[in-house]
Amino acid sequence: MPFDALQSIWNPVKVGRMQLSHRLAMAPMTRSRAKADGTPGDLAADYYAQRAGLGLLITEGTQPSADGQGYTTTPGIHTDAHVAGWRKVADAVHAKGGHIFIQLMHAGRIAHPDNTPHHRQPVAPSAISAKQPMFTMAGMQETPEPRALSTEEVRQTVKDFADAARRAIEAGADGVEIHGANGYLIQQFIAPNANTRTDEYGGSIANRARFAIEVAKAVAETIGADRTGIRLSPLGNSGGLDEGPQAPALYRYLVEELNKLKLAYLHILHTGNEDLLKDLRAEWKHPLLVNRPSAVRDDLDRDIRAGIADVVPVGQLALANPDLVVRLQKNAPLNEAKHETFFGGSETGYTDYPALAG
Repeated sequence: MPFDALQSIWNPVKVGRMQLSHRLAMAPMTRSRAKADGTPGDLAADYYAQRAGLGLLITEGTQPSADGQGYTTTPGIHTDAHVAGWRKVADAVHAKGGHIFIQLMHAGRIAHPDNTPHHRQPVAPSAISAKQPMFTMAGMQETPEPRALSTEEVRQTVKDFADAARRAIEAGADGVEIHGANGYLIQQFIAPNANTRTDEYGGSIANRARFAIEVAKAVAETIGADRTGIRLSPLGNSGGLDEGPQAPALYRYLVEELNKLKLAYLHILHTGNEDLLKDLRAEWKHPLLVNRPSAVRDDLDRDIRAGIADVVPVGQLALANPDLVVRLQKNAPLNEAKHETFFGGSETGYTDYPALAG
C-alpha cells in the first residue's frame, strides 16, 4: 500500500483551534496505570509523547470527580496533584509537536466501591444496577446498585465537568473530550432502562438529552467551545444499556442541539447504523470524528472519502504502533497489540512497542 493509497488521510484539517497536518487521531483507551490517587503514572508522559505523530491524542477516560471513578487506577483531573501530573504529559506531547485532549469520563453506575479511594456507593440517574462484571483488586465482582443522584446533585455534576475542564486547560491540555458514550453516566441519562427519573432529566427525549447538553454547554462556556469535543455512541448497548425505539430520534435531537454550541468536534463511536450516521453527519456542521472499532489498515479513509468523517481516530493500531503514521506512509509492517497488557502493569505493552529501525 503506497503513500497515496490513503491520500485523503494525509490532507490537513482544522479542528477547533488546532491545525492538524493529517486526519488520523488517537482514540481514547483506558490503560489503568495511574497512581493510587489518580495522578497519571510515571510512564504516561512517555506513552503519549511516543504517539504524538498522530497529531490529536485523546486520552484515556479521566474522572472529573471522585464519584466519577469506576475502574481501578484510572486517572483524575480534579486535584492539584492531577493537574501537575497531566502537565508533564501535555508538555511531553507538545514537545513532540502533538496536541492532546483530556477525555472527561464519569463512569456513573459502571463502578464498584472497591475501586475508588472513598469507597462510596456509585451514583447514577436512577438506582438501577448495570449487573455487569467488573475487575476489582479483590477479583471480579458485579457492579452494585447505584444511588440515584438528586436533581441538585445532577446540577453539581455538570459543574464538576466544567471544573475538570478548567483544570485540564490549567494542566496544558489543548482541550477536553466529554465522554457521552460506552455506557457511562451521560449515556445512562439517555437510556430509559437506566433512567427512570421523573424530574427534568428523565422521561421525554428532551429531558433525557438534557444532561449531555448542559455538560457540553458548561464546559464550552468555561474553556471555549473550540476546545471542547464530545463523544457519543448512538444505539450502543455497553454497560447493559438499552436506548429503546426512540434512540434515533433522540440522537438527531441531541446532535441538533449540540451543533448550536459550535464545539470543536463531535466524535462518534459507530455501532453500525449507517443511515443514522449519515443523518448525524448532515445535522453536524463542524468537524466530525468517526471511530469504527473494526477498521483495518486498508480502509481507514473510507469515511473521509465518503464525506462522512473529517478525522479518523484509531485505537489498537495506535496502541501497538507509536509510529503508526510513518508505518502507514512507508507501507511498513505493523506491530500486533498485546491484549493481555491492555490494563494495568508496567512498561510491557505500554511504552515498549518498537518503532521502525532508523
